[in-house]
Amino acid sequence: MPNIYEDLHQFSSYVPPIDLTFHQYVLLTDEPLLVHTGSIQQVEALIPQLKNVLDGRQLKYIFISHFESDECGGLSLILKHFPEAKPICSEVTARQLSGFGITNEAISKKPGEKLTTDGYELEFINYPSEMHLWEGLLLVENKRGIFFSSDLVFRFGKASGTVIEGNWQTEVNGITLEQVSDPERRTKLQQTLSQLNPAFVAAGHGPCIRL
Repeated sequence: MPNIYEDLHQFSSYVPPIDLTFHQYVLLTDEPLLVHTGSIQQVEALIPQLKNVLDGRQLKYIFISHFESDECGGLSLILKHFPEAKPICSEVTARQLSGFGITNEAISKKPGEKLTTDGYELEFINYPSEMHLWEGLLLVENKRGIFFSSDLVFRFGKASGTVIEGNWQTEVNGITLEQVSDPERRTKLQQTLSQLNPAFVAAGHGPCIRL
């Protein structure tokens, strides 16, 4: 799988009935990071591709933005193949993973915290995700300027390997009440994101965006 931006690799699956592409990403460093697992069906196709890209490296971390099937539905299967990998998520997501018997070893992070290795610096941002507004996390990789948008930057259609040119503030302004259903929390999130200056948006669905 070719890298889509520097040492970031994208894995994609397209679901025709809903005209939507689902992406997972690997930041290929000495301590590889997987962003999202896909659903249990998607991860079955992901695992051989992931092993091919890792080329003998051990997966170090798995970032999960929030508790939903395409973000972490395949986590239990990933952990069977990469038992040393540690999920990184919010406290709420960690409780859900534990309550469903998936893992008790998730690393909980709070907004504003960072995780730094020789290869990357991860910074976590509050994400009131989906209709329940459960506490999730958004992820910025500061060394490369990559923003992992989860469900916030969202477009339909086939988009495997697709990168378009865009404007960061336009994407921030385009966050809808369907994505963050509380107007006050949406506005607060938009204000937080407006302070960022990423170079690349790794979208959860649809094309990635070069800024």
